[in-house]
Amino acid sequence: MKGQPTSDVIEHIRDIPIYQESLAKGHFPLLDKPEIARGFPDNWMTPRLAAALETGEAEFVLSTGTNHARMQIIRPPYFLLHSYYELWQNHPDIAGTWESGCRRVSLTTVLATEHVARVNAARRGVELRGTPTLADRWLDPRTCYLNLRLEPAHWGRKEVVRMLREIDLARSTHPRGQYHLDCSGYHLAHLVRKAEAFGLLDAFPAPASIIHAYEYTPANVRRFLRRRFDCPVIDLFGSTELGYLYYSDREGRYRPHLDGMSVELLPVAPGSTIHQLIVTSVRNPYMPLVRYRSGDCVRTLDGTPDPAAITQFCGRQKELLSTPNGPVAQGDLDRHIADASPRIFLHQLHLHGHADATLLYTTFTDVPVDATEAAELRQSIGELTGRHCRIEHRTHIPVGRSGKYSWLATHSV
Repeated sequence: MKGQPTSDVIEHIRDIPIYQESLAKGHFPLLDKPEIARGFPDNWMTPRLAAALETGEAEFVLSTGTNHARMQIIRPPYFLLHSYYELWQNHPDIAGTWESGCRRVSLTTVLATEHVARVNAARRGVELRGTPTLADRWLDPRTCYLNLRLEPAHWGRKEVVRMLREIDLARSTHPRGQYHLDCSGYHLAHLVRKAEAFGLLDAFPAPASIIHAYEYTPANVRRFLRRRFDCPVIDLFGSTELGYLYYSDREGRYRPHLDGMSVELLPVAPGSTIHQLIVTSVRNPYMPLVRYRSGDCVRTLDGTPDPAAITQFCGRQKELLSTPNGPVAQGDLDRHIADASPRIFLHQLHLHGHADATLLYTTFTDVPVDATEAAELRQSIGELTGRHCRIEHRTHIPVGRSGKYSWLATHSV
């Protein structure tokens, strides 16, 4: 039957409580996050898992919530990091920067930085107090984290100088002065703009490779980064509970990385060409997931449910916008914005009732789009959403509490 686990997968899950009913029936329904959490961790507990938790071979962690609830999971220590390193060292465009020993400098949410600092403090048997030092922010000998502020738009000159110096320090250990830059695309774009505004671009060491992997990166931000950095700019797609599943090449084409995994694509609604991602994975030996609904949405080359033809990871299923023409994803709005103007940086669509919307946007230059672009945006977004749409330029759109940006808001402006 389509989507049902193979005999090899069944051998991995045979004694896990959560799957006993499905094993007895010979049919596995979709596995949703509430079901994973129901009865946790007893619904996953086996003698092997209990022993692994006792020895530290497995640990409890929380998934990284953006605008959705976080989920407690069990996994090997550094599961996601090892998945990242595996992709980096095997990537056709950037494997050389791994092999040459480039250090990885990570510019992403302050929550990620604080997590690393807390883990390091726990290793030393102390509590984290005050602002994490650079020593607190080294995840391992290869990776350090830079950001110490929730809102990147509020980075001041002193903070930008500090981050550029820390980048320079990381690259100084490499025989050719190279480093690998890991980032949220938004955060890196903010840092480039800040460095330019403060006259510090000459102090920004050129990375040898870039990966953005923390959240959806808009087309205009990807274009901005590719124009400013003369190196491969790669996207990774994955999650805390699954590891990384797909990677882009330097041209933006996605390729699968599905060791220990298989993927199904199911339409999010009848007739829709947006598909939800359903993953079966035994990559995490302590919490294998069968037909797990990740909550992520994709588009394919021809609209068919072919996992090998994915062209865009277009957002979260819980954040789909219902319209008269069917569901609209974050990536759909992004495509319309990028087609109308390459100058738009941040954007957020605010909904008013059932018939109106306002698109708030910033630009890379802080100058509003011209009248022609604004008219095209109004018409294009109106047709996409089935709403009367206004366009408003802002100099600042705040980041969310998670340190990531939300594309859709339902409260009044």
